[in-house]
Amino acid sequence: MESPFRADILKGKVALITGGGSGIGFEISAQFGRHGASVAIMGRRKQVLDSAVSNLQSLGIVAAGFEGDVRKQEDAKRVLESTFKHFGRIDILVNAAAGNFLVSPEDLSPNGFRTVMDIDAVGTFTMCHEALKYLKKGGLGRSSSGGGTILNISATLHYTASWYQIHVSAAKAAVDALARNLALEWGTDYDIRVNGIAPGPIGDTPGMSKLVPKEISSKAKEYMPLYKLGEKWDIAMAALYLTSDAGKFVNGTTVIVDGGLWLSRPRHLPKDAVKKLSRAVEKRSREAPIGVPSSKL
Repeated sequence: MESPFRADILKGKVALITGGGSGIGFEISAQFGRHGASVAIMGRRKQVLDSAVSNLQSLGIVAAGFEGDVRKQEDAKRVLESTFKHFGRIDILVNAAAGNFLVSPEDLSPNGFRTVMDIDAVGTFTMCHEALKYLKKGGLGRSSSGGGTILNISATLHYTASWYQIHVSAAKAAVDALARNLALEWGTDYDIRVNGIAPGPIGDTPGMSKLVPKEISSKAKEYMPLYKLGEKWDIAMAALYLTSDAGKFVNGTTVIVDGGLWLSRPRHLPKDAVKKLSRAVEKRSREAPIGVPSSKL
């Protein structure tokens, strides 16, 4: 699909994307590169990283990959230092690394819960913490005119409750709280904008194949307001908006990109049944004697 943004909207920017070697993270990496940014991706699997970097470079994108685990502070520090040494600056940090699997609470071990919290929540904070000196106004490689941008990939699971994902719901709630607090404090002190994106079900991603069987995915679309799955492109376009000057006055918010799914509920009655019921109620109201409430008829 053709982008609605100028091809140079991120020209001169350097972005580091955790989890940027696959899925939504890779699409963000590719679209950032297509729109002028130099891209560094961070991940734990060298083979995935090398393949992703090769694919990005084949598109004419200036890209580099750095192995690292967001749960380890020393890895976060090393990857950020390597990105800075390679590109000379860091303008954008995207926290897209995440862990997820389906499990009922009684079958989830505290270690399994902790693992997801460590990747999603602690990992996000660790990357932000280590990136501060590069992103803040007047920081390494930056002028005193402004700061950089942080974008967290979140979810909508914790807005109500979700079956078999208590660990991810807790982790993403923490990620959203991190974004709001950092937006307040670092926005005030360092001119850094911090926002998030909460994707809905996105087709052709590892998350969809792992978490939603095809037969369930097909049926679930019946309850979606836009009656379709999202695309990785949709998330990448939101990321471009939030990290570019197009979103320069947006700070501390999490943009929901799910086609309205988080608002939806299964229909209690078919639409035709509702029409018939409405007509019957209207008819009783018209026929009710003056002064007698229709509820008493």
